[in-house]
Amino acid sequence: MSGSKLADFLDLDRSSVSRLESGGMKLQVKHARLLDREWQTGGLFAFLVGFAIAGHDTEWFKAHAEMELRASELRIWELSWIPGLFQSEDYARAMFEAAGLHDIDAHLALRMKRQEVLNRDPGPVMRVFLDQGVIEQPVGAPEIMRAQLATLLERAQHPNITFRIVPRCVGAHMGRDGSFKIMTVAHSEVAYTEACGGGRLVMDGTEVRSFRLRFDRISDRALPVDASIELIKRIMEGLQ
Repeated sequence: MSGSKLADFLDLDRSSVSRLESGGMKLQVKHARLLDREWQTGGLFAFLVGFAIAGHDTEWFKAHAEMELRASELRIWELSWIPGLFQSEDYARAMFEAAGLHDIDAHLALRMKRQEVLNRDPGPVMRVFLDQGVIEQPVGAPEIMRAQLATLLERAQHPNITFRIVPRCVGAHMGRDGSFKIMTVAHSEVAYTEACGGGRLVMDGTEVRSFRLRFDRISDRALPVDASIELIKRIMEGLQ
């Protein structure tokens, strides 16, 4: 396919195609999918673009932590663990041990340091959605889980923090794809999405809007605040 025909096919001008060919312009997912269908690649281009998008800067965690500290609002969806900002020290230690991390004390110190944002005055508005499995899955001994759930209940008394549980009975929903958070920093929004072995900051406006939509859809499935608190209490009381 010639450059001019490729430009017509992708609905781009010829100079844009030239930049794609030279590496001066990134291939978009929608264009990758068109090429995959046209050339019957078995999804190769879409895979490669997705792989590139999933890459993250080596300073991702530092940048994420700095934005978290400065955020005026945090919207958090967690599928697997109690969010780091609300983890008790014993829960975090048990989690790090289960993950096989080295130098657990150093990881623990960083985790507790991040929680200083909770003592800020005024504190950030925090809307936290948790999958029901997060509060049911044992991490460490039963007494560690009881203390962790008690920590959530204590934090829930703060007027700027709300917890809502997405119950198991809702079945499949958009949040099953993975955990993420949306941070409002200086009137701009940045998303952070987690993945095995790392994470990725998302600053592109279109992508951030997609996370915001996903958060709103998860909200539609979550229990009200009062019912969520009662569920946390029942699970805590059932731990022996």
